Amino acid sequence: MSTDQNKFQAIISHCKEYGFVFQSSEIYDGLSAVYDYGQYGSELKKNIKDYWWKSMTQLHEDIVGIDAAIFMHPTTWKASGHVDNFSDPMIDNKDSNKRYRVDHLIEGYAETLPTEAGEALLAQMDELLKENDFAGLKTLIESNKIKCTVSGTVNWTEVRQFNLMFSTQLGSVTDEASEIYLRPETAQGIFVNFLNVQKTGRMKVPFGIAQIGKAFRNEIVARQFIFRMREFEQMEMQFFVRPGTQQEWYEKWKEERMQWHLSLGIDPAKYHFKDHIKLAHYADAAVDIEYEFPFGFKEVEGIHSRTDFDLKQHQEYSKKKIQYFDTEINQNYVPYVIETSIGLDRMFLLTICNAYAEEDLSTPEKADSRVVLRLPAKLAPVKLAIFPLTKKEGLPELARELMNDCKSAFYCFYEEKDAIGRRYRRQDAIGTPFCVTIDHQTKEDGTVTIRHRDSMEQERIPLSEVKALVLNKIS
Repeated sequence: MSTDQNKFQAIISHCKEYGFVFQSSEIYDGLSAVYDYGQYGSELKKNIKDYWWKSMTQLHEDIVGIDAAIFMHPTTWKASGHVDNFSDPMIDNKDSNKRYRVDHLIEGYAETLPTEAGEALLAQMDELLKENDFAGLKTLIESNKIKCTVSGTVNWTEVRQFNLMFSTQLGSVTDEASEIYLRPETAQGIFVNFLNVQKTGRMKVPFGIAQIGKAFRNEIVARQFIFRMREFEQMEMQFFVRPGTQQEWYEKWKEERMQWHLSLGIDPAKYHFKDHIKLAHYADAAVDIEYEFPFGFKEVEGIHSRTDFDLKQHQEYSKKKIQYFDTEINQNYVPYVIETSIGLDRMFLLTICNAYAEEDLSTPEKADSRVVLRLPAKLAPVKLAIFPLTKKEGLPELARELMNDCKSAFYCFYEEKDAIGRRYRRQDAIGTPFCVTIDHQTKEDGTVTIRHRDSMEQERIPLSEVKALVLNKIS
């Protein structure tokens, strides 16, 4: 399997060193598969959210947004099928007592094999998962002598199901409290609010409801940095359509979501569609958009045709009528749903992985190199860095004037310390697309040096044009 673990480890280290991602509770030796976003990571994450939200709600007249609560009535999860069906096959090693999710165990082993052999093994696994053949999965693990990473043995238990939902207590007194769940997805908050939004917004089918929010899954083995975590964030949109038109809308949203990814300037060869072999119990079509991370092609976003399963289930369990009267055909019906669901944390990791580069800039006269994040300007945490050449002769005052003029329009960074070259390198490492240097010539003719991150080219432009140039590039 094609992987670059050295690059991935370098990216993880870079994220910590430059304030993008930290291990949660690190001073207490950390909490497994839980991460905190630092000063630049939180900005990048917010910019990705804003870009998705604008593309969904502001640019689509037929899509509106909501923000549903994390806590929901426990019957919600009975109706959705999560109480009975939201589980993954797991297996334990008898010698180490370490628990693995079966597909992750096999995938990890497949990555050590030549490409053709690894793909053949994964194809076998997919067929067994489709049939829920747990005995076959155990045989596949044993026949390939897939070892536990801790004990190094193949002494496995039977494969069995493991529910991924976190439960907690609602109430101030434990004895009087009732068990509820931390939501494992944000979609159900949209479904239970379908009529609220449709009626108050006077929405006509087809229309969509978008949401960004936290979700929680008790993953057996969370791995690959922030790719798979127990607390994560989703950006989901449920598009409600007339029954019988779902295939048409499925294809439309499949194409539109791929175009959204490509709008960020990412090489199309880094993406592909992967159809689901085993469909979820609610779906009649499903596909993943996969990106080529340093650890291989992995899912970033899913597009699913969920039929009318969700609304019908909530109608049955709540005993409330959840239907739409279509005036065009003079008919009541339960709408079908097309879902687009993207993991915000995975999109964050994708953006970092795609942007990260180590460059050798050596010349015959001098050894030189840099690490740069070629982030799309619209997503970069800092848009403009402003550097006075010296700390005196009125240069900091001119630089502060520019800073004050620009900071209300986009995120700026100001620094006086160190040589200009070192300041440039630090901004390259956090992905700042533009750096402006205020020097003595600025006092004479009102021009500044602006440096472009990707090409490292420098040019003189009027100080008065800096703000407009940056705004044009990030719009």
